[in-house]
Amino acid sequence: MRRALWKGAISFGLINIPVELYTAEKHDELDFTLLDKRDLSPVGYKRYNKKSGREVAWENIIKGYQYEEGKFVLMSDEDLRQANVEATQSIDIQSFVEREQVPILYYEQPYFLAPAKGGDKAYALLRETLLASDKMAIAQIVIRTRQHLAALIPQGDMLQLITLRYPSELRAPEDLPVPSRKSKKSAVTKQEVEMARALVDHMSSDWEPEQFHDTYRDDVLTLIQKKIKSRQTHAVAEPDEAAAPASSGAKVVDLMALLKSSLEGRGKSRAPAKEKAGEGGAKVHKMADRKPAAKRATTSKGEAGAATKTKTTGRRKAATSKGSARSTTARSSARRAQA
Repeated sequence: MRRALWKGAISFGLINIPVELYTAEKHDELDFTLLDKRDLSPVGYKRYNKKSGREVAWENIIKGYQYEEGKFVLMSDEDLRQANVEATQSIDIQSFVEREQVPILYYEQPYFLAPAKGGDKAYALLRETLLASDKMAIAQIVIRTRQHLAALIPQGDMLQLITLRYPSELRAPEDLPVPSRKSKKSAVTKQEVEMARALVDHMSSDWEPEQFHDTYRDDVLTLIQKKIKSRQTHAVAEPDEAAAPASSGAKVVDLMALLKSSLEGRGKSRAPAKEKAGEGGAKVHKMADRKPAAKRATTSKGEAGAATKTKTTGRRKAATSKGSARSTTARSSARRAQA
């Protein structure tokens, strides 16, 4: 069962007809999925908080009217309804006009009107009256948050409602380069009009909308089938929800995580220095003292080693001096004996 878009009543004079509004338009467009050409990943659309960058669920969204920069008045669906209950629940007929008097340029969106419970007889009365008078009703209706001008037109057993554009919504055509009917440069002859009229008569027929369809859509689908047969296809992997980023907005930096990682890295880099300092017998209480303590321990060892080396060198020099002196005395004694 189709769901009604709007429920209310048609009112004119003292007559009130309970009705339900149904959409009469169906879009049959080709459904193309948007892909990132770099890796053929699907591109999605999200409602996100512009401050945090996080996605926002429908139940957390509310309408707000900005009356000053950065200042809003919040409006719920019930607030909008209570602003004018009668306007939101009625199709208020203002007048009846000849169908030909409304230019086609004003026609906007088509809907079907069906009688609600208890409204069959009044619905049929309005339909038959419009058919007999060959007129249509001009009314106003509020759909969602906007009031529309509308035309009620009978078509067979059905009453149709077509929303109309307000005059302020139409652009003036005066600035367009359209040839004037009085222009001599673009004037056509009587014979040209007659020949064109003959062609119109030859191509004239009864209105049969079923014979028309979207041939361009058929051509595109034919091309798609050719690509499939020639294996010009690409596999698209569905995104991993667990691996997907939390939001499509601004990137949120976790400073605590970065600080923690930095401290852990600093602790690992200082571990060898701590072991070296322990071997030298230095006592370490703070991280900042580890490197200086290790240096002091190394320096003490170096100084002790240098002192030992100096003493050893001194002893060797002294021994060499004594040995030289003994050799000199022995040579002198030998010379005296020979003499």
